[in-house]
Amino acid sequence: MHGEFKVPGGKLVVADLEVADGVLRHVRISGDFFLEPDHALERIDAALTGLAADSPAAVLAARVTAALGDGVVMLGFSAEAVAVAVRRALAGATSWTDHDWHFLHEGPQEPALQMALDQVLAEQVGAGERPPTLRVWEWASNAVIIGSFQSLRNEVDLDGAARHSVSVVRRISGGGAMFVEPGNTITYSLYVPESLVSGLSFVDSYAFLDEWVVAALRDLGIEATYQPINDITSPAGKIAGAAQKRLAGGVVLHHVTMAYDIDASKMLEVLRIGREKLSGKGTKSANKRVDPLRSQTGLARADVIDRMVSTFRSRYGLTDDALDDKTLRLAADLVESKFGTQEWLARVP
Repeated sequence: MHGEFKVPGGKLVVADLEVADGVLRHVRISGDFFLEPDHALERIDAALTGLAADSPAAVLAARVTAALGDGVVMLGFSAEAVAVAVRRALAGATSWTDHDWHFLHEGPQEPALQMALDQVLAEQVGAGERPPTLRVWEWASNAVIIGSFQSLRNEVDLDGAARHSVSVVRRISGGGAMFVEPGNTITYSLYVPESLVSGLSFVDSYAFLDEWVVAALRDLGIEATYQPINDITSPAGKIAGAAQKRLAGGVVLHHVTMAYDIDASKMLEVLRIGREKLSGKGTKSANKRVDPLRSQTGLARADVIDRMVSTFRSRYGLTDDALDDKTLRLAADLVESKFGTQEWLARVP
């Protein structure tokens, strides 16, 4: 069995092993990490060999830590990363390059249709009707997207939304509300088989699925890091927020909204929760909460997107694709029956 785990911001850890009579055999850990002294690698292998194959990651990591003791230097990885690589091997996890990735970047769509497309495309990947896909969104109008479990009246000032021509929609994933404006926001979705994140905790899967975009931002000169559970940040402030939904058929929907040049004063007139968060932090200016990509890169929005997509393409390969009539029709039907209805929007009043 073979499993790989790229530590976010760190190095690759690889686990090769066998299982016999329910226990780990012939465990071999490798990777491009740094470890001193050399013979510590043999201690890691020995510590894992003989453990029960159903041992949780915490048990595996504890055994590695105990075996190494003091005086061992691990750079670019950790005992926890070793445990994740082992669990991914046992789960039969796939790697990014095991898949034929497709790319969608269509023209502007209305917010409700964007919500529907996310569900339809994820379901198509889960059903094997579409390969794993990266999609970059274009927005046709201002919008607030609230999480699946958020209260509409607690999160959104509907009078403020109407005043600023902001559509309010609810997505199928959890998480917080997102404020978007056409041309001022970068949103993308990944529709991935669950095997890609097998062996990862929910928290780890967020960082894992966005490691490529953090690398792209760093290439642009931004000191980007992932902040658990679901934020991408820099020393200057928050850049993006992510959300996920696991659907039937073994597919994971992972989508991210990034601030390029947000009108923060308008955002605060629409989002109630934003006012409370800022007040609680003693922050006078909303501009200190959301750090636009424009100010950090000096690049046009389209150039930032191109650099992001180029990073993904160079790492994992990417075939350009387009939405077909069937997919658009299914999404339009879903707007009528779900995402465009008051029942769905106010399902948590």
